[in-house]
Order: sequence, then structure tokens, then C-alpha cells
Amino acid sequence: MGTKHQSSSDSISDPKKRRRVGFSKTDAGIEANDCITIYIVSSAEDVDSPNSFCLEPIDLNQFFEDDGRIFGYQGLKITIWVNLISFHAYADISFESSSDGGRGITNVKSALQNIFAESLVDEKDAFLQTFSTESHYVRSVVSNAETLQHKVSNGCSTESNCLLKSEPSDVEVFRIAGTPVGHLYSRLVPLVLLLVDGSNPIDVLDPRWEIYLLVQERKDTQEDRLSRLLGFAAVYRFHRYPGSTRMRLGQILVMPPYQRKGYGRFLLEVLNRVAVSENVYDLTIEEPEDSLQYVRLCIDVERLLVFDPIQQSLESVVSHLKQENSLKKSYMCKYAPSLSAVEDVRKTLKINKKQFEQCWEILIYLGLAPINKYMEIYQAIVSHRVKAEVVGKDSEGAGKQVIDVPTEYDQQMSFVMFKSQNGESSSIETAANQSIVEEQLQKLVDKRMNQIKLIAEKVSAVHRQ
Repeated sequence: MGTKHQSSSDSISDPKKRRRVGFSKTDAGIEANDCITIYIVSSAEDVDSPNSFCLEPIDLNQFFEDDGRIFGYQGLKITIWVNLISFHAYADISFESSSDGGRGITNVKSALQNIFAESLVDEKDAFLQTFSTESHYVRSVVSNAETLQHKVSNGCSTESNCLLKSEPSDVEVFRIAGTPVGHLYSRLVPLVLLLVDGSNPIDVLDPRWEIYLLVQERKDTQEDRLSRLLGFAAVYRFHRYPGSTRMRLGQILVMPPYQRKGYGRFLLEVLNRVAVSENVYDLTIEEPEDSLQYVRLCIDVERLLVFDPIQQSLESVVSHLKQENSLKKSYMCKYAPSLSAVEDVRKTLKINKKQFEQCWEILIYLGLAPINKYMEIYQAIVSHRVKAEVVGKDSEGAGKQVIDVPTEYDQQMSFVMFKSQNGESSSIETAANQSIVEEQLQKLVDKRMNQIKLIAEKVSAVHRQ
């Protein structure tokens, strides 16, 4: 038997028979934002319903490693339902195929458990049962809680000037403290992580945390009363020497289906009443978002408009401004609220100095009607305050100054802070940098002016009714 041998020269000369070597394409993954959808549901019938309340937009990439990308799946789709009655969750994970494309296979379930923890239910049938087995969860939580406020609501606070009407229901605010805080808050953590920007869970073992619950009582079809949590606020009490306490609002959230109906404002108003009735030193808010600060300013400006101890001082400032043709920098400070006014407001209304100063600007704006006639002078006051907050009390002499300095690391978040010596201007600040500073300051002034205008219009509309 013979074997046919092909010479090496023949195999090389024939291009069609050359061996080809290829490389598989590395898996690029898919962003969590592109494959995960979250729905909030209040009944078993809402699950899989096209009318379910969808949470969007939510940045889900932050909960996944590798810049929020999920690897190893083709046709991945994740649908999550959150029970708004018991706060359990269920995730339906489907995909066409799964394979390691060079970046491994992401453990999706583990990543979701980092968000939902023990609230994540494995089986869909078990999740659907929570709507009946846990239907009285909220009522059980507040059964031994302290009732702070009760009112019949039409879907919005009567003090919120809300135009949206709904079926009348009982709305109550409860306060819980101590051990029950941890039991409830552990179920609320996923919603806090998903819906409150930059928020971290509170330390439920610290007894100085209190949870304020906004609860709605409704009757179902069987005439059984059901309690729904519309929103909550987490407040921390800390000691102020020598014998007082301060209240600091750390987190506040109105559940998405109930937002823009005045409930958030109502909750803030209740906190104000608690601060006054319990005579704390003041009530502050930890890093409020713009939307929350807007509501807070509207509330406080309305309170200050009827606060008699500051009216004479306010009228005097407004009168002087109306008589001014131009405003010298040396006289800027006399338009700020007096120390006695600041203290009166803190003692009586529990509004801290920083908040009061922002309200004061709006009160002056309202007093200068028609504002267009005095806009140049008024804007000079606002500009001076913004500059003092950002650059320093005396930016043209000795003192701290902040200068934006572009770097390769981050073009928007890089800066230098320096202090001039002996009243001499620093050579660090070049003409180019000064121009950048002035441009950034003007943007802040424009933003502040727009906020003042919106709040003034809102408050004026309420008072005209």
C-alpha cells in the first residue's frame, strides 16, 4: 500500500490551501441602562400590564462594575417589578444565549441583590403572593407610631396650591424612632439607592435617626382599609451645645406615582411644625437638590411674608433701594438682614441663617414691585452675594480666592484656592483666569436670578388667591 505525499513546495504555492488564523471579537457588553426596565406596581394585576408605572430615566450603570456594562449575554432583557405595598421586588431575566466572550459572564443576579438585598424574591409566584400576604405591612408599621398630622386630602396638600384633584382620602404623617426604623428602612433602601441622587443608606443602628411616614388610607372593593406609603423623610437629631438639639433632613422621597401632587411640600411643612413645636435650635437640609430647595424656599418665603418681627426691617431696605440711583460696594452690606432679624427668624421659625439670607433676597424682590424699574440695583445685590459665597467676602483684597484651572484630568472640576498676603493682589491670577472666573460667576448669578423670579411668581400666585 502506498501513501501519497505532497511536497511542501506544492502546499505553499497554492494560496487556496494556506491555513488561515482568526481572532474572535472581544465581547463589548451591554450597558445596564439599555437592558433593564423597572416598574412600580401596587397590585398583582399590574404586573406585566402595559399600563404599569415605569421608572425612567434611572442611571443603573452605577450599580454594575466595568463602567456599568454587562458581559456574556446575547439578547439580554431584565424586567424588574417593585411592590409598592410591601417593597419586595422580582426580576425577570431573559436572554438568547450566554457565553464568555473574553470578559467573563456577569453575575446579574448578584448585582441585583446588591441593590434589592433580601427584598428580591426568587420566584414570580412568590412575588405575586406578597400583594395579598403583605397587604397590611404599612399599617402594621405605623400601628404603634406617633401620629403627627391628619387631614382629608383630595390628592394634594391644601397648602400646596395643587391643581390636580383625585378621590378624597385620609392622609396621615407618622413618626417612628428606635428599632422600628431599621425594620422599615431596610425595605426602603432599594428605592433610596435608585431614586435619591448620591444617597447612601442611613445608619439604622444610630438611635438619633427618625423616619417620618406620609401614609394614605383608602378603602378597597371589600370595604377593607388599606394603607399606602406615599413618601418618607429621614431626619437626624444631633446635640448643640449647651442644651439644644438640631434637626437635619438627610433624605426625603415621595414615591414616583404620587409625585407632583403636593405631598413633598406637605411633608416639609410637617417637619417645620415639629421643629417649632419641639423648640429645636433649627432645621437644616443636607445638600438639597435644586427641586427640593425650590419647594423649601417657597414654603419659607410664605412663612416670612407674615412674620411681623422682620417686616419693618424689610420695608426699610426696600425703601432705601427704591431711592438709590446706583449702588456702591461699600453699602452692599446694609441691605443684608440684621443680626437681630436673623436670630428672630431662627428662634421662632427655625430657619437657619444661610436659608434666611436666600429668602431675604426673594422678599426684597417682591417688595421692589414693579421689579423692572429697579432690576439693575437688585441684580448688583445678588451678584455681590454670589461672589461673596464663591470667591470670598473681599475678593479684591486679602482673602481666599478660587480660580478654575483646566487640567488633563478634569476640565470642569479643577481649581486652585489661594490667599493673598498683606492686601497685595496675587500674581497667580492671570487675566485669562480672571475672565474665566467672571464668566463662571455670571452663570451662577443668572441661575440665582432665574430661581428668585420663579419662586416670586409662585408665591405671588398663592397670595392672590
